Amino acid sequence: MIPDLPFLNSKTLNLIQAPVALGQTLEGVDEAPSILIQNGLLEQISSLGWSIGQVSEVDPHDLKWNSPVGNLPAHQQGQKIKFPNELGDACREIAGLARDSAKEKSFTLTLGGDHSIVIGSIGGALLERPDLGVIWVDAHGDFNTPETSPSGNIHGMPLSFLTGLMQRYQIKSFDWLKNFLTRDQLVLVGIRSIDPEERSLMKSWGVNVFSMTEVDRYGIGGVMERAFEILFKNGKRPIHLSYDIDSVDPHFAPSTGTRVRGGLNYREAHYIAESVSETGALVGMDLVEINPRLGYVDPAHRGDTNVTVEIGLELVGSALGKRIY
Repeated sequence: MIPDLPFLNSKTLNLIQAPVALGQTLEGVDEAPSILIQNGLLEQISSLGWSIGQVSEVDPHDLKWNSPVGNLPAHQQGQKIKFPNELGDACREIAGLARDSAKEKSFTLTLGGDHSIVIGSIGGALLERPDLGVIWVDAHGDFNTPETSPSGNIHGMPLSFLTGLMQRYQIKSFDWLKNFLTRDQLVLVGIRSIDPEERSLMKSWGVNVFSMTEVDRYGIGGVMERAFEILFKNGKRPIHLSYDIDSVDPHFAPSTGTRVRGGLNYREAHYIAESVSETGALVGMDLVEINPRLGYVDPAHRGDTNVTVEIGLELVGSALGKRIY
């Protein structure tokens, strides 16, 4: 049972389906929202006492794979960034839905797609809740810019958008972003893969990072206590949980595009969602980077069930109040 929810009007959940794959190069990640729903997501939400409000979808047919050269100013065209126009439009649509949900003080669950979609879900929430705290659970730093990114894929850059670092690039398709995260509003958990120049940028900005080394050192309970000390330093604030499935070790969640060994184990992954839920401050969640076409099922134990889809459903359940006892 979860505690009182001071930042929500009721236990109403709005679902945003964001089947967007433009932030990276592998097909299949756009299929995750529909597959999660087909495997019982809505029934699980209802079984936990939540009312399902608006169910929305960003239409993937409106997102064209055009030339990857974006609308950077002319003197920056040589720097790497792919599909900024298309992703800017998609995230703008997601942001409008997220902002509307925040205005009515309902819980917002956004299903990706790749991690670029959270520029919309978190960016939209920030338009209504500028004090929003974010717990970012990921294997990667996601703090790259066009100058530091080895690939130019925006799914490795969302935090540079959400912290305002991308403003210097004058990307017009993201000019709707108005409120940005500050250092005391952001905590990263589970990190274990950071590009060299990205690391320097993160340190200079002052990101609060709890890598897998800190998980080993303090245990996941100690890490989350420290995360809440940062986010709640001046009192309770609404919290958004952005959960990239690649934060979980690929032994447990193989169906994702950027697998990195040495990640969260099954119980650590669940504890994060459970502990954030128990604060009573959780107002939104992203679940991203599940790619049903990648990885393998577990025929020895689950027949034809995709284990990554399964754990994704379970993590949403833990965030919404499901408990062992």
